[in-house]
Amino acid sequence: MPDTIAASTAEPVSGLLQSLNIGTIRPLALNDRMVQSAFRRASVAGTVGVNPLGLAGDEHGDLRVHGGVEKAVYAYPSEHYAFWRDQLREQGIGTPDAALLPGFLGENLTIAGLLEHQVWIGDQLRFPDCVLRITQPRQPCNKFNAVLGFPEAARTLLRARVSGFYLAVDQAGTIQAGQTFTVVPGPRQVTVTKLQDEMRARWKLV
Repeated sequence: MPDTIAASTAEPVSGLLQSLNIGTIRPLALNDRMVQSAFRRASVAGTVGVNPLGLAGDEHGDLRVHGGVEKAVYAYPSEHYAFWRDQLREQGIGTPDAALLPGFLGENLTIAGLLEHQVWIGDQLRFPDCVLRITQPRQPCNKFNAVLGFPEAARTLLRARVSGFYLAVDQAGTIQAGQTFTVVPGPRQVTVTKLQDEMRARWKLV
């Protein structure tokens, strides 16, 4: 049965790509061992190619949980960065006023003007030269805790519903920071929020 929690028609249907971020596989300390991860992503300038498996030059350390056609690109709202600055301050991590650079949450697209509760699975983000489709919210893994620096980071992301969302590539092409995108409705049967709440239930956070 279709999800009845609809995004308001008065809410914005467009947004801005503030930063385009690429990661390469590097060693990451995870508990008492080293693993390979491309979590740490950095902003890049200029035009970047978009193909069915994601952004040109972007890598994934564990294709069992990240990457692939259904999770080719990861988008994260910049509006949530203030929340994470507060969380890190409470944990005593970093300096109180330290800026978090785009890509800090492991996202490829740092976007503004579009939050999780405004979109549905299947909605498209139409950029000037490519089209991406929302497939699922992010479910954090243990690497998220390692990079953020405190053991409750993944649960905090789910509890606060600040997961961002994965995108598939419906139309390959190119993309560049500073571009705007338009949200084109899909079937609109399941909201991103509904899937977030299902994950929260599985993690026993409700």
